[in-house]
Amino acid sequence: MTGLLLAASFFAGIHLVAATPIRRAIVGALGERVYMVLFSVASLGGFVWFVRAYQVAFASGNLLLWDLGPGVRHAAGPVMLVASFFVVVGLLTPLPVGTMQDQPLEPTGIQRITRHPILCGAILWAVFHLVANGDLASIVLFGTFLLTFISAMSSIDRRRRGSHGEAWQRFASATSRLPFIAILAGRTRFVARELGWWKILLALVAFGAVVSIHPWLFGAYPLPGMAD
Repeated sequence: MTGLLLAASFFAGIHLVAATPIRRAIVGALGERVYMVLFSVASLGGFVWFVRAYQVAFASGNLLLWDLGPGVRHAAGPVMLVASFFVVVGLLTPLPVGTMQDQPLEPTGIQRITRHPILCGAILWAVFHLVANGDLASIVLFGTFLLTFISAMSSIDRRRRGSHGEAWQRFASATSRLPFIAILAGRTRFVARELGWWKILLALVAFGAVVSIHPWLFGAYPLPGMAD
């Protein structure tokens, strides 16, 4: 478990540092491109170390804190399908940060639901796996991911507010971090046709692919009846 905690501290640490003035100091000294290369290498290495440490901790000296039973598998399909929708459609609907000037930009598609769809999908994935597993190793793994994803929302908003100023502020005021909050508050409206049927179809394909390879990658069947 010590190795897992060290790996978790490293993984969370490099991402939390990216949200502090330390990032600006490193970028000022090395440049944005060098920083991104170093950060990407550290992130990938930290992720591999983290997952490997989790596998070791899960197999030895692990502690089960709660068990929701096999029935939790019935929730896995709908929850992960929604997570896949947010991640895939979010990836295919880039934010208009590259074209922001002084003119107001209206959110479109999934941006009307949340301006952080990829992170929302990732948070949903982390929360479900944390609750569904209930062992100490999984709590450390998915809890660290959850903390990292949540902090990334604030970090991204802060950086874009600094780089795009009032244009980003106006865009952000018409959206929300949490899904559907801006729609319920009347700051924007939901337009289903803007989502794009092909994006939704790709999200379904991605969901099916992850379900299919999940037993091979992680040794666990994500949906009830798969092992029969």
